[in-house]
Amino acid sequence: MSLSIVTQPAVEPLSLAEAKAHLRVDHNDEDELIQIYIRAAREYLEGPYGFLGRCLVTQTWRLTLDEFPTAEIKIPLPPLQDVVKVAYDDSLGNEITINPDDYYVDSSSQPGWVVPVSSWPTPLDAVNAVRIDFITGYPADTGSSPPDLTANIPFNIKAGMLLMIGNMYENREDDIVGTITAKLPHGAEFLFRPHRMQLAMA
Repeated sequence: MSLSIVTQPAVEPLSLAEAKAHLRVDHNDEDELIQIYIRAAREYLEGPYGFLGRCLVTQTWRLTLDEFPTAEIKIPLPPLQDVVKVAYDDSLGNEITINPDDYYVDSSSQPGWVVPVSSWPTPLDAVNAVRIDFITGYPADTGSSPPDLTANIPFNIKAGMLLMIGNMYENREDDIVGTITAKLPHGAEFLFRPHRMQLAMA
């Protein structure tokens, strides 16, 4: 099993203005640096090896398998919004896209599932013969115009990110002489814990 990103998130979970307000920065001299910290905090949290094991802003990923399982397929990196495509290589090596009517998508569970109506087809006996493209991340608030892409991200995740950004901003070296440092601020870890998924990559 492998995971690869297909479409990156359109925005970061926190805006530059939100981060600067938390940092009490009222100038533009360090905007680029603060934006780097925002992205670094997000990348620490999300993806298959991230602390949360989930995704934040809407993005598209591809799950690649060597074969179909006997029944359901667990879709990592919740919250699952939708499955874009389930495809496989047939015995001749041609890519076949399965009709969405032939499988069910459970996007309510975390992680989500894809379940065949009857059974999965038999793919080519080869590595990476099965591919599932899926949309994940907290959905946008479509009631606003334009849609707010970050409105449904839990507030404690955003608050934890702000603590991480504040820690990076104040401590710009990896180790500070005379202090005991932690990779993740304790307050941030406390805020993140309820949303952490325990996922293991095979």
